[in-house]
Amino acid sequence: MRARELGIEIGPLQPGPADAITDVAGVLVGHTTLIEGDGVRTGVTVVLPHDGNPGGDPVFAGCHRVNGNGELTGLEWVRESGMLTSPIGLTNTFSVGVVRDALVATGRTAGLPVVGETWDGALNDIDGQHVRAEHVHAALAAAAAGPVEEGGVGGGTGMICHGFKGGIGTASRVVDPAAGGWTVGVLVQANHGRRERFRVDGLPVGAVLGDDEIPLPRPRPEGPRSAGSPSGAGSPPGAGSPSGAGSIIVLVATDAPLLPGQCDRLALRASFGIARSGGVGEHSSGDLVLAFATGNRGLPVGESGPQGEVEVPVRMLSNAYINPLFDAVVDATEEAILNALLAARTMTGWAATVSALPEEALVGALARLGRPPG
Repeated sequence: MRARELGIEIGPLQPGPADAITDVAGVLVGHTTLIEGDGVRTGVTVVLPHDGNPGGDPVFAGCHRVNGNGELTGLEWVRESGMLTSPIGLTNTFSVGVVRDALVATGRTAGLPVVGETWDGALNDIDGQHVRAEHVHAALAAAAAGPVEEGGVGGGTGMICHGFKGGIGTASRVVDPAAGGWTVGVLVQANHGRRERFRVDGLPVGAVLGDDEIPLPRPRPEGPRSAGSPSGAGSPPGAGSPSGAGSIIVLVATDAPLLPGQCDRLALRASFGIARSGGVGEHSSGDLVLAFATGNRGLPVGESGPQGEVEVPVRMLSNAYINPLFDAVVDATEEAILNALLAARTMTGWAATVSALPEEALVGALARLGRPPG
């Protein structure tokens, strides 16, 4: 079930056909999910800004840091150039390097791939570094438009959100035709948040749900990797732990003709969607946002324009019409987080059993708070 299937509608704007980041024309998403034995619970997700070669056909982009205890490679060049020149990879903390190198090998980047991470060490034997280049290539080969698989898949396989099983979630919004009719799509890798702060459409459902479904610790396997398991020195404090601080990566796409500074502004507003769902960017959290806009294409790469032009014409959305995009990204981010939770299923892994968010319990909590869905 997704939020809208339960009758939960965040904000007044309507979603696109798939209610996904892929509602922005040309955006593709692919996953490789690795679930093996008792301890491998990880994977990789790739997002392509368009169905071509972003290394040779970049798009304008911007970014925002909510809290910086995390990694999204290539952001300094995004900030400097205002362009996204790479597919985007999402994986676990210790697999960033292999995903980055695999993207370089595809020839579809302009030198600085963008790869984000969140920590999955409570469910996954993260020190084992099980993600390999072929898994990245498989995710790229699987990248497609249309509906996006959510929950414990791809890079979100081993993630925990607000004390429940988390992972990948997505949503979209279409602004009013009078404001341009643009589409804004969001995809999250949700591995953040505390139970008591979890909110849905402004209601404190986490406080109502309480600790009934808190993840249950389990003895981790004996072996040489124990020192780097979630209880050992290899774990960032609270990152992806059953008690929740963790991290979130948010990717925002739009077909509006935004300039880089406007992409920065859109990325910043995604943080409001994180906050609306209960995230506060804890000290140990890595909360990073990347926004890109496909409304300008044929942008130059390197030292000259596509045909050596000195000037390259671009389009710009009037700032008088940017507020509807801000509304769209806030609501889509909140819904994407909720969709990640609703799609995920209870999982037992390396050092914990993490329960899914029970749909019936969520509906009951909303009813107790005076706003039953539907």
